[in-house]
Amino acid sequence: MVKPLIHDPEFLAVPSVPATDADLPVAQDLLDTLIAHKDTCVGMAANMIGETKRIICFNNKGEFMTMLNPTAIKKLDPYETEESCLSLLGGPRKTTRYRQIRVRYLTPDMKEREKTFTGFTAQIIQHELDHLDGVLI
Repeated sequence: MVKPLIHDPEFLAVPSVPATDADLPVAQDLLDTLIAHKDTCVGMAANMIGETKRIICFNNKGEFMTMLNPTAIKKLDPYETEESCLSLLGGPRKTTRYRQIRVRYLTPDMKEREKTFTGFTAQIIQHELDHLDGVLI
């Protein structure tokens, strides 16, 4: 189900708690909401739809992907960039990202995975991980 977006910076600054299989409906709502906003958004964290669970969805080169409890376990090659956010009003903000990251996460069928991401996909994931940690750019 497509959910309304949260714009309250105080709510968005609250760190998320681990997701369980009981939170799979939240993951589906997050994916539905991202797809509904796919023309203006490439990634979302669950707190953007009012759920403080460690769940992200993002566009991975044309394929939508969902991660539960993602953690960046390796980061390589930092660079400075600017990003905007669908939940935060105002223009782009400066931030530091890494060109390559390795992420440990659970799939929606609760299988643990590790995967390396590069380029823009890595940047999207880092932005969403910040959301999960209550970090606003």
